[in-house]
Amino acid sequence: MPPSIASTKPILIIFFFPSRQTRSSILSEVQTQSNTKLPSNKSVLVLGDNASGKTTLIAKLQGVEDPKKGSGLEYAYIDVRDEYRDDVTRLSVWILDGDPGHNNLLKFALNEQNFPHTLVILTLSMTTPWSWVDQLQHWMKILDDHIAGLKIDPEEKQQCQARLTTEWQNYCETIDDLDPGSPIKRTNRLPSVDDELDALPLPEGVLTTNLGLDVVVVVTKTDYMTTLEKELDYRDEHFDFMQQWIRRFCLMYGASLFYTSVKEDKNCDLLYKYLTHRIYGLPFRTPALVVEKDAVLIPAGWDNMKKISILYENMQSCKPDDYYNDIIAQPPSRKTVSNRESEIQTEDEQSFLARQQQLLQQGQSPARGESPLRSQPNNGTKSTQRTPVAAGAQGSPKKVDGKLTPGTQSGEGVLANFFNSLLHKKSVSPGSAAAAAAAGGVTGTGSSPLSASSSPVSSLSPRVSVLNGTGEPVSANDKLSMRTDAALELDRLARSVKKDLDISATQSDC
Repeated sequence: MPPSIASTKPILIIFFFPSRQTRSSILSEVQTQSNTKLPSNKSVLVLGDNASGKTTLIAKLQGVEDPKKGSGLEYAYIDVRDEYRDDVTRLSVWILDGDPGHNNLLKFALNEQNFPHTLVILTLSMTTPWSWVDQLQHWMKILDDHIAGLKIDPEEKQQCQARLTTEWQNYCETIDDLDPGSPIKRTNRLPSVDDELDALPLPEGVLTTNLGLDVVVVVTKTDYMTTLEKELDYRDEHFDFMQQWIRRFCLMYGASLFYTSVKEDKNCDLLYKYLTHRIYGLPFRTPALVVEKDAVLIPAGWDNMKKISILYENMQSCKPDDYYNDIIAQPPSRKTVSNRESEIQTEDEQSFLARQQQLLQQGQSPARGESPLRSQPNNGTKSTQRTPVAAGAQGSPKKVDGKLTPGTQSGEGVLANFFNSLLHKKSVSPGSAAAAAAAGGVTGTGSSPLSASSSPVSSLSPRVSVLNGTGEPVSANDKLSMRTDAALELDRLARSVKKDLDISATQSDC
């Protein structure tokens, strides 16, 4: 029997009120979480030669399908969304024109205020791999000279350089995607004092030139590799040579490397995620990609000379230390791209008319361009469809018709030859005419529908003896059927020819 309400035991409820110190710690934690929103003062500076794909690349990151190129210093923005904190911000993007005359505009995109909050993208195009060295050295020199001219606090600049060194040293490839708090994921958390104590020294050739800025080298239009293979006979060792060279260059500046193709949508999304990771600290769990030659992805901190040396094994006709343009040379037959069209100088109108007048006075015809109609030989005949007629019909050109000449292969003539071939089939020599006559064949003096008096074209049907396939005369019924069919067809041809002659005569009289 269940116990009654009166028999139940009382329950003691204790309320805990935090102290003043505990309440202050809770408030500070809430305030700290509210300050973790995505900052709005971050920016990206895009540098590169003209036609290197700067505007198209940024439009792809924006999600714009129809990019419109500007001039000078372009401004754009990319919407960045943090799915974990449900926050949205805008990333400012500055695109500098490749014309050297616009280099003075760089001061508006990179100055003392936004220097610690700026990431630099250097774009190269796979369509001109022989110019990579000159382009990278040119833009790095412009960037270095511009930074040297900025009045940046030396302590602030040292902090930026130390940040790059620490991030390179503390890089560890993300492996465990299930546990975001895993100790191996150093890229997803801020560096601490313990990390600085455990940090290893920089590898050989890394950050020899520390600008204090995050740099990402982006090779665009990698879909052009197939064209290089077909037209310029590029092989895998050429692409490996190019990759090892640019990877060593990225080590010097602590830069990342991306091979992208907007046309084939390769690595564009990964580039967007990597930019948000480097700028806002959002997670990036994609490892380095070096297997596909047209989709290379190397984050800053992953690469070293030992990994680059793996590419040396495929180089048979070149060495890693060879001069770059000796191996990747510009083709001599390639036409330089110019925005200006060649100007055509026209002749003065009065000079042209005077020259034509001199030619006419000398009895010469003015020079004219060659025409297909004028270049045709004149053989005296106006058309290949017309043939000479008999002497009696030469007075009227309208009577010229292929049907009147037995030698021409017109439509009626072909039919006449066809039926004549039936009469000639299995024929015998003229000496056997007697045998054919005995069988009731065509005689030399007998009258029949095949006689010359029955049709104007009787000359097309000579008298023959008809035999069957075994050499014996055909039966009377077969012979009569063959003669009747041939006679009817020849009569039809004769009527057709007579009708055409009457029509031609009427037209000539008119």
